[in-house]
Amino acid sequence: MSGDKSRTVYSTERNIPKKNPLPGAADRQVSQSCVPIAQQRVCVRLDKKGRGGKAVTLIEGLSMASNDMDSLLKKLKSRFGTGGAVKDTVIEIQGDRRDAIMAVLESLGYRPKRAGG
Repeated sequence: MSGDKSRTVYSTERNIPKKNPLPGAADRQVSQSCVPIAQQRVCVRLDKKGRGGKAVTLIEGLSMASNDMDSLLKKLKSRFGTGGAVKDTVIEIQGDRRDAIMAVLESLGYRPKRAGG
């Protein structure tokens, strides 16, 4: 190859430093998980955007560890016989299950609020 076309495109020889987390990010996570269940503001809403017109019930505002969120998702999925997923801090349940999910969350001690009409 000629001299101008022999540049390195990709190399595994050097280590790329990882970005440092924002200062105080760990403090926010600890303080968020210390909020009692009854004081958490949990919103249950219906969403259809970007899903081909299919309805998905979103549960937002839960501040808990990821393994606790996974266990809550598993409980909801088995109770309603539907699919679902955890994306970031939002639980998604397939279908319009707002009323039933609010009843389950109230039985667990949360104070859910129906959002979005």
